[in-house]
Amino acid sequence: MTDPDTRINVTILFGGQSGEHDVSLRSAQTVIRALDPAKYNVRQIGITRDGGWITTGAPMDALTADSPLFQLAAESSQPSAATVDVGPPALSSDSTDVVFPVLHGPMGEDGTVQGMLELAGIPYVGSGVLGSAVAMDKAMARLVLAQANIPGARWLLINANEWANSRSTVLQSVVDQFGLPCFVKPANMGSSVGVSKAHDEHELLAAIDLAFEYDRRVLVEEAIDGRELEISVLGNDAPRASVAGEVVPGNEFYDFNAKYVDDNSALIIPAELPEGKLAEMQEIAIRAFRALDLAGLARIDFFLERGTNRLLVNEINTIPGFTSISMYPMLWEASGVPLEALVTELINLAIERHERKRRVR
Repeated sequence: MTDPDTRINVTILFGGQSGEHDVSLRSAQTVIRALDPAKYNVRQIGITRDGGWITTGAPMDALTADSPLFQLAAESSQPSAATVDVGPPALSSDSTDVVFPVLHGPMGEDGTVQGMLELAGIPYVGSGVLGSAVAMDKAMARLVLAQANIPGARWLLINANEWANSRSTVLQSVVDQFGLPCFVKPANMGSSVGVSKAHDEHELLAAIDLAFEYDRRVLVEEAIDGRELEISVLGNDAPRASVAGEVVPGNEFYDFNAKYVDDNSALIIPAELPEGKLAEMQEIAIRAFRALDLAGLARIDFFLERGTNRLLVNEINTIPGFTSISMYPMLWEASGVPLEALVTELINLAIERHERKRRVR
């Protein structure tokens, strides 16, 4: 029998205040199941939609019982008795060896929680404050990637004041630059929450209004006629890239429902690619990872443009989905790193990065 005192104390953070709250619950369940109880002592901390922290009872049961995504999947649990605290609990290195944030989107993936953990002096899985914040903001990420000569689609940024005061001017600017259809996204959000494809000006107006429900800045992008490809990156200063996967959406594009609700999309792993394209994807993915100063893990999403075979980086996710049907773990499984080994390596990378930072004067 393993001495519990030799186990690593891992705190899993999940839930959160973003529109990806429900996805986080599924991802956290996958991570928790993959942690060998002989090696890890797992503590759960759930964050409610309004920012309360659940540290006692059964946080996962308490949150999934109120989750539409779990109710849709007929997986809901009965709420358990749990105390909801108004703010984050006191985390200390005496009781927590490493934190595994499984928080997608704002207030979790964007550097906020990472900053709290830096102040507490506790190792955590994933990128630091800078990389998390820049990668989460689609506009800032595109500026950094462009500076690093990493190709992407054309885009423009709209802020709430511009939209409130000059709707017709903004609409005309979008049509003049990109034509229709085009894509509209909140600048800070993932899992395709708030994302729309606009085919005419009426849909464009509605799409921008919807995106502004999730952020004060909205990105509009040209529509690329291309295959949707994804690649996973793992590591700190010497990252490596997985095989590539292809998403064939069951809906018009890979929206939230296609990802998590409707069972009508296909994930092809490994993707069938023209000769040399996998190596090119892997090289671009690692360059993007380094350009944004990322650590631990990231999923890089690409378009392979039809007709030209150009590779364009679409988005970078620093805490990608970790559900049983998510590309990040599936791509590493296909690359020879099973789920249990993957979460173990991520925890080891977090501790390694923390120890290296402590040695810096």
